[in-house]
Amino acid sequence: MRREEIKVCVMRVGGTNCDAETQRAFQDLGVQAEVLHVNELVKQGNLLDYNVLVFPGGFSFGDYVRSGVIFARSLSVKLGKEIETFVDEGRPILGICNGFQILVEYGLLPGFEGVTAYPEATLTTNVPQGFKCQWIHLKNENKGKCPFTSKIPKGKVLRMPIAHGEGRFLFPVEKEQQMLQKLIDNDMMVFSYCDENGNVADGKYPTNPNGSFHDIAGICNREGTIFGLMPHPERAMYWWQQPDWTRQKQMAQYGDGKLVFESLIDHLTKKF
Repeated sequence: MRREEIKVCVMRVGGTNCDAETQRAFQDLGVQAEVLHVNELVKQGNLLDYNVLVFPGGFSFGDYVRSGVIFARSLSVKLGKEIETFVDEGRPILGICNGFQILVEYGLLPGFEGVTAYPEATLTTNVPQGFKCQWIHLKNENKGKCPFTSKIPKGKVLRMPIAHGEGRFLFPVEKEQQMLQKLIDNDMMVFSYCDENGNVADGKYPTNPNGSFHDIAGICNREGTIFGLMPHPERAMYWWQQPDWTRQKQMAQYGDGKLVFESLIDHLTKKF
């Protein structure tokens, strides 16, 4: 598949944000990307015309009940068959921030045994409580299964911003060690919170900004095709988005966020 043939659907509803930034990130790298309201997709029935599905950040449906849960249940009812086909065919799905919450609530992540009827994990209120909007460091923990990090060396430290009030990733307490081992054994761990030198956060604030179990910032499913992360790569796409750009004499044209989008595109151009 040629780069210019790749079609990305960035899905939105009321409360979604960063959809335009996500669309621009893909378009800047030479692929087709459209922002579509879920109702447009239901009416047109054309979700399967796209190669990639993206759930961007924001506060879908006001984050009532739990972050992402209303959007997830609505999707299951309105587009459940199409999403099932999307998953079965191995088409990539990306969830950023609120999108990650949606993927977890839908049962698409962690996906140890495929899509589940009920969530196997949660993204809940930050500890310390409060909305966190800051730049953080991440380490790539993936050994190669996740196509969204195919161009990022294992162990590389990245810098991206977060903006969430419910980003604390948790498993059920009675199963957390068992599920953590499954993540590790199946190469489903993707990003963890760390300091600028790559040292583990070990749950300590502010290196781990929300209290996530095992410093988890992003995971993929068993096949690697579904990826969710709390940080915003689309807000770290360009040099001028970085917080210290005015103090740096020289900066690369792109920020670390580009690596996520470029990795996926590179994977698709080689696979198809």
